[in-house]
Amino acid sequence: MYIHEREELNGYRGSKARCVCLNGLVLLLPLALAAGGCATVSRQAPGNPEGAATQAAPNSGSEDNGPGVLHRFVFYAPNRILDVVDVFRLRARLGPGIAVGARATKAASGFIGTYAGVYAGLPGPRMRRIPRLPAGLESYNGVQVSVADVATGAGMGPGYSPTEFGAGAQLMIVGFDIGLDPYEILDFATGLVMIDLREDDW
Repeated sequence: MYIHEREELNGYRGSKARCVCLNGLVLLLPLALAAGGCATVSRQAPGNPEGAATQAAPNSGSEDNGPGVLHRFVFYAPNRILDVVDVFRLRARLGPGIAVGARATKAASGFIGTYAGVYAGLPGPRMRRIPRLPAGLESYNGVQVSVADVATGAGMGPGYSPTEFGAGAQLMIVGFDIGLDPYEILDFATGLVMIDLREDDW
């Protein structure tokens, strides 16, 4: 009987030890999870829940500050010639159509009609760095009164400047388009001292 009671006592002590171990694990598990979470947060950048790198990409080069001094001197003469050409529009057209238009800046301009054909002559203001060709295809159709513009050239319109004065017409198979842009005169004058108002210099 004594042996039997001793075995029961040993079994009870073993069960109690196992319960203590299990209880200890239950208590330590939340603490371990919390500690791991704190360590993860400490490695992440603030405001970056995924822990992604917040360092900015290295500077790949200097900022674009426009053409340099040497570039301006090399293209000085060509730019001034183009500025003079930009002042005038003097184009002859050949192609079918009936149209008439006049303009004294965009705010006081009008057009009605339709035409399509080829043109040759001074193309008018560039309003971009790439020169416009002295000959090519042109198409313009619809009605335009001041800023109310429903005329379209499907990418081949005359490309009038908003500060341009001029007039044009298409009579059956021949047409013309003449114009002058005062702002381009000012752009040429300021270009002499390397100030590009129209931002169309090379």
